[in-house]
Order: sequence, then C-alpha cells, then structure tokens
Amino acid sequence: MKVAFICVHNSCRSQIAEALAKSKRLNNIEFYSAGTSLKPINPKAIRYLKSEFNIDISKEKSKLIDSLADIDYVITMGCNVECPSLKHNIARYDFGIADPSDYSKKDFIKTIYEIDKKIDEFLKNIGVLDEK
Repeated sequence: MKVAFICVHNSCRSQIAEALAKSKRLNNIEFYSAGTSLKPINPKAIRYLKSEFNIDISKEKSKLIDSLADIDYVITMGCNVECPSLKHNIARYDFGIADPSDYSKKDFIKTIYEIDKKIDEFLKNIGVLDEK
C-alpha cells in the first residue's frame, strides 16, 4: 500500500507527515510526500521534529507530485491543493492543517503533534493500526 502526503511546497507539513508516518514502522505501507512546487525544507520542521520525536529530516529534499505513481491514498495537508495529475487507487483525504511556518515554537510543535494524531486516526480508519 502507498500513501502520499501532499502540500504546495513539500517543505513543511507534508515532510513532517511523511517522517512521522515512516517512524511508525509499518511494514505493509510505503509513505511519500510531494508538492506542486519546490522549496527548501522548513528549518523549524527539521529542528522540532528532531527535538520532539528524534527524527532527522535534515537531508530530505522537496519532491514534486510528478515523481509519484500508483498511490493508494492521497492526503492533502490542508492547503486546498488540487493535484489532478496525482491519481489515487482507493481514497483521498484532507488533514485540514494550517501552515505553521510563521507559528511560535509552541504552536509549531503543537501542529506536529496534531499531524501525528491525524496520521494515527487515518491508520486506524483504514485498519492498519490498532485502537489504543
């Protein structure tokens, strides 16, 4: 199964979501992120993912949606991005999360935890993560 997190620049929310999802180490799912245009990875995303979850995304690069194929679930992060060239086999979701780039440290970190919670809810919804 393939899941793609999509955002405009693939520099913050979608990168965070991909990293958090991969950290759950689910053998039967491949996680990706991409955007409709490119920007460098947000330094706050790098710093706060490392400090809160010990996940290092400092070597990651933004990727375009054109690099993805055969995706089962497409999850937009809340930027109302329409990705007509990114087809999905099963379903499309929207996490509805505002861009935290200009947030304070506290609110940026809160957004990371919100993304993590939404990933868990999504994984439970599709039956690959047990209820706790």
